[in-house]
Amino acid sequence: MSDMGAVLPEELDLDVAPVTDMSAATGSLQATVVRTRQEFDAMAQAWMALENGSSSAVLFQSHAWAKAIFDFEAARGNNDFEPVISALYEHGTLKALLPLERVRSRTRTVLTSLGHGFVQYGDMLLAPGADPKAALSKLLKAATKAAPCDAITLLKVRADSALARGMPANHLVTGTLQGAPYVQLENFPDFASYFATIKTKTRKNMRNDRNRLERQGPVAHQVAKTAEQVRALIERTMQGRADRLKQQGLTSRAFGDSAFFDFCHGLPDQSDLELMAMSLTHNNEPIAEQWGFVHNKRYYAFVASRDFANAESPGKLQLGEIIEVCAARGLVGADLMVPVMPYKLTWATKVVEVTDYALPLTLRGRLILTFWDQKLRPIAKATVMAMPSGIRGLVMKLLGKS
Repeated sequence: MSDMGAVLPEELDLDVAPVTDMSAATGSLQATVVRTRQEFDAMAQAWMALENGSSSAVLFQSHAWAKAIFDFEAARGNNDFEPVISALYEHGTLKALLPLERVRSRTRTVLTSLGHGFVQYGDMLLAPGADPKAALSKLLKAATKAAPCDAITLLKVRADSALARGMPANHLVTGTLQGAPYVQLENFPDFASYFATIKTKTRKNMRNDRNRLERQGPVAHQVAKTAEQVRALIERTMQGRADRLKQQGLTSRAFGDSAFFDFCHGLPDQSDLELMAMSLTHNNEPIAEQWGFVHNKRYYAFVASRDFANAESPGKLQLGEIIEVCAARGLVGADLMVPVMPYKLTWATKVVEVTDYALPLTLRGRLILTFWDQKLRPIAKATVMAMPSGIRGLVMKLLGKS
């Protein structure tokens, strides 16, 4: 591996406390880097305290999510799993946390979000009142000192996140700007008040769609109650979504990894993760299903599948039912996540910008980020997306992407 270049400013220099010497984190601001399961378990209480004290804490940087990743990697015997969890303490109290892992490929070695293949948002946990730029500077410096790499890639970073606010000035933007539709329920006393804000014509069209279905048979919306029901719904949506992507000649970072199915299959066994799985049925057959997570009083929509052949706008109809469930449970919002889609926009109260960031640390890292990630990859992606779905599917298959 090539030596790290001096990319991060000198003011980011930091004395990094030994990982096993937690007492060194007392006194002034100090960083530690956690690399093992034993160290991860030892910091559980501090991690959850920081998480519970931040109203902006996101599911994918939660202790429960990280534990699910650790458990999965251990269960499949992944010897290449290299967690790099950078933690910042002040007087022995955890103030900031950046869960990363080191990932090696034939062309580069990077630090990226923990659970990089499956995580949907990159972010850091930050104590209220803490300076995001100062905290992230120290966290990154500690992480790269403990785990040298060619670059840091922080994907799917929300514009309203602590990570976005703390991003160093020398960052690069890679990929295409995306959006995450969000339903802000805390502004409404109940679902009816929120529903009244949907356009009158849209409400009428959805009512007509539902009436059309009900003339052919009963329509019902159900929330899975047992782990077995949740697992069965997860398996149906995973297969349905995979089939849909294949039909369109598409793939995704998660579905391109065969391990994603196994990871999701095991999620109902993670007692620390709260899952919510729902099904819209017509004549007792699912026409739209979705499951996700509940964290910090927010619902995170994770995987959905719809029957496009036998119903009009089934996803749009079900999303209304899901949001009503969220409102009844007293949740403050529903994050519909990337990408922006018309059926999501029907219900969203806003769309949050989502950006991919990178920080090159070596000449190799800078060259790959600049010439592939920023220039060539977008051109290649646009070329493939412009192909008819059948040809696109063949190309993706040849590339090993589906």
